[in-house]
Amino acid sequence: MSLPKLKTVTRTQGNNRALKDGRVKPQTFEFDFVEVEPLIAGFRRMVRASEFDICEMAITTYVCAREHGKPMTAIAVPLVRAFHHGAILVNRSAGVTSPKDLEGKRVGVNRGYTVTTGVWARGILEKEYGVDLSKITWVLSGDEHVAEYKAPGNVVPIEAGKKMEDMLASGELAAAIGVDVKHPDVAPLIPNAMDAGLAAMKRDGHYPINHLVVIRDELIAKHPGLATDVFNAFAQSKRLYVEELKAGAIENPDAADKLHQRVMEIGGDPLPYGVEPNRKTFETLIAHAMSQGIITKPVTVDDLFAKETLGLVG
Repeated sequence: MSLPKLKTVTRTQGNNRALKDGRVKPQTFEFDFVEVEPLIAGFRRMVRASEFDICEMAITTYVCAREHGKPMTAIAVPLVRAFHHGAILVNRSAGVTSPKDLEGKRVGVNRGYTVTTGVWARGILEKEYGVDLSKITWVLSGDEHVAEYKAPGNVVPIEAGKKMEDMLASGELAAAIGVDVKHPDVAPLIPNAMDAGLAAMKRDGHYPINHLVVIRDELIAKHPGLATDVFNAFAQSKRLYVEELKAGAIENPDAADKLHQRVMEIGGDPLPYGVEPNRKTFETLIAHAMSQGIITKPVTVDDLFAKETLGLVG
């Protein structure tokens, strides 16, 4: 008897490569992988049309989607993690010599206000540098994945016909988050960003999460044990990857591989899966989402994840 095939979107990377190449297989279904480029288009299609059965998803897109009743539930599989101190670029001619100088100015955010990198970066500005986020006008280059979302009043769209990168290079924007600009006047706001991120992890005890995995609610209801099977498959693939990292067995490691190796030197497994190993990080993200107006109703960590997976660790 053939197993059901579930349409799945996830970008090929170290921690899920064993799923994509078939070395790890779930027990109760088969992955039917769909490649979506860029990956963020998959997030949008999942949020707006429930187009896939299983989907990699930006965590703040998911938190926002849950508040607006989108029929999906996450499992605590943090596929992508990163530090965001280096995501904030500033135009040196805009009179910004410290993060507090951003108050009263216009700061760009690549794509939408709910983009996860933007949420983490604003959290850094607020919590580590005392920046009053309400005193900044946030300029967006795109719209939100969750169409129903309404941003705070100090969030505005970019002017028609303008490009965020050009506006930062010219000084029309004092700073921008999540853009790549090569210009002599543009530099990182926070120097030695990698060291700052690692120091924050040592101090606060978490490695920021960008993406996790969601499953359509209809399938979770129809197939008891499905969420557990999905979790276990992703966790087994991740364990193989971490073993390769430890052994130095990855040929041509990319930036993510190198970052995970740096984190591994500090805290062991750089990619723990499960609610409990990541509870503090999830709580921090939820707090940022509330304070920044991504969500308006309090939510607990356990509310976000499939109940059958709450005790799983991988």
